Amino acid sequence: MRFTSVLPVLFASFLLTIGSGLTGCATTGVERATKTTNTMETVERDYKQVSSQVDATNASLQDLISPSHLDLKKALDNYTYNVAKMEKIGGRLDKDSADMRAQGQDYFAEWEKQGATYSNPQIRQLSDDRRFELRDVFAKIPEASTEVRGSLHSYLVAIREIQNYLSTDLTPNGIDGIRPIAKRAMRDGEDLKASVQPVLAAIDHARTAMAQGGTGRGTATGGELPADRKLEEPMGNEEPYFGQ
Repeated sequence: MRFTSVLPVLFASFLLTIGSGLTGCATTGVERATKTTNTMETVERDYKQVSSQVDATNASLQDLISPSHLDLKKALDNYTYNVAKMEKIGGRLDKDSADMRAQGQDYFAEWEKQGATYSNPQIRQLSDDRRFELRDVFAKIPEASTEVRGSLHSYLVAIREIQNYLSTDLTPNGIDGIRPIAKRAMRDGEDLKASVQPVLAAIDHARTAMAQGGTGRGTATGGELPADRKLEEPMGNEEPYFGQ
């Protein structure tokens, strides 16, 4: 009688242990996904600041090279401030982008490790399919940002060299000489802004896919699998299987 009464307690403890283990894994995955998504939002904000600061820098440069400008020193100081701010934003974008790539790699590497632990081949395949799907979406961000990196570097070099030149020769003749180069730099800034848009679209797509659980073929967290992806369910009269 004593042994029989202990069995329900042992079985309940066993189920609780399994449930706790599964919950811990799920929480870890959610935390990694949240951390990666938060970093994507930070990078998205950086890219938007790049665009807005290009406008401010170009406006201050246009003001500086205006033939009718009387206070060249004040205009140069304003331009110098905006160049420094542009460089700061560019440096922050580089750092945050590197963090996002590292967190993304960690996220998918841990997902792959977790998928390898499934004994059910259908669950393992489902995990692999979902991981491949989201990994491909995430990879679109660095692909789209390749053009931005080149354009940003060229723009930063151009506006800094213009600032250095005018710091040495802030005269009407100096302004006249640098004006064609300054106008070209401003056009480069507009090109930089245009190259940012595909990156913002890629980030938005990746963030949405991670939040919704995929791009349509999978399922959102807590959602139901499509009919052709549902795992086989045991018959009503079958005992649950916990391994041998």
